[in-house]
Amino acid sequence: MDADNRPASDESWARRLEPPQDPAIRSLERLDSSSLSERVYSQLRAALMRGELVPEQRLKIGDVAERLGTSETPVREAFFQLAREGALEIKPRHYVRVRRLSAGEYLQVRDIRLQLEPLAAERALPHIRAEDVAALRRVHARLVDAEATKDYAAAVQANFEFHFGLYLRSSMPILIETLESLWVRAGPLFNFLYPHGHPTYDGPHQHETVLAALERQDSYMLREAIRQDLVEGGRNFVRHLQAMESSPKKD
Repeated sequence: MDADNRPASDESWARRLEPPQDPAIRSLERLDSSSLSERVYSQLRAALMRGELVPEQRLKIGDVAERLGTSETPVREAFFQLAREGALEIKPRHYVRVRRLSAGEYLQVRDIRLQLEPLAAERALPHIRAEDVAALRRVHARLVDAEATKDYAAAVQANFEFHFGLYLRSSMPILIETLESLWVRAGPLFNFLYPHGHPTYDGPHQHETVLAALERQDSYMLREAIRQDLVEGGRNFVRHLQAMESSPKKD
């Protein structure tokens, strides 16, 4: 696909998907005064999707404002917007914290993902070039290396980059917006993948099957690989979430 025909969101997402350096909400960057509320919201939303924030993590308006170099007002507005989307919990005068989905809620999210993510991958297929496959292969290699070295935060983010690095090629902005709304809720939960919910596969890693399907331009193989990555690769994760249900939650 020619550069002029690539999805409009590619460049902005490429910047957002660069491996972060700062260990504390690592993708957040200082902002200028233009469209502050929207930009604060976008950065926090990306951090949630990437799994940079963990379930029940408490967030302070002043700390985030200082980190971003803004006043507290746009941060407060972003918090309220993310709370409306089900990503944050706000208890006035007590706390703002990252919402933790229950196992049942996650399974609802997964059921929707099982329908939409194979579609996004299939629609991306005509736009995939050899260099795109090579880039995805490098991301997958980072995921494997991060798992091997037990850098689990890096593994969670590499998994996100692999999936959205593919889906963003779909040229379907409404579909991407819908998937983002699911990941903004589920992203923090993926911190529970490791070590107890570690993905396992009966055969090759399903990311490898995804890459092979992209190289062969095989849409059926691609859809099934995405589905099995969620089901087969996520079975230990679901079991772990269900086992955690009996653990008392913090107020």
